[in-house]
Amino acid sequence: MASSKVGSIGEYIREQRTRAKISLRQLADVSGISNPYLSQIERGLRKPSAEILQQIAKGLRISAEVLYVQAGILEDREADTDVQAAVRADLVLTERQKQVLLDIYASFLKENEASGVLGAEHDEPAETAETAVPEETGPEQAGPQQQGKEEVG
Repeated sequence: MASSKVGSIGEYIREQRTRAKISLRQLADVSGISNPYLSQIERGLRKPSAEILQQIAKGLRISAEVLYVQAGILEDREADTDVQAAVRADLVLTERQKQVLLDIYASFLKENEASGVLGAEHDEPAETAETAVPEETGPEQAGPQQQGKEEVG
């Protein structure tokens, strides 16, 4: 069963290379992998390591994570949000820095989900008729629990 995964990663790399209109030799050059070895990977004769997959991903300008999933190294997961995709695509950050940012972002999402707040700026409950400040009442006239809320954000 592992050989079918090896073959599928090779087929996937070939497909991505073809879509990018890059020759095998060009991909080998930009990836720093020998042409014969890359050919063997594409034909399913060799199982590439995570490091080799990362080099190939850089050469193809795709996420190494996509190749890891195809190779069976990582579990498939939900599609990235725009924020996650932007962090992963950032060429300035190190892989460790990207992972830290993604972990923090994930913790914020879980926190918001647990509190029932999705897309809100903070975790306070939605304003109700009882807590709403009348339009003609300014912040200086609002009760103590309402003061300062307008400046949060």
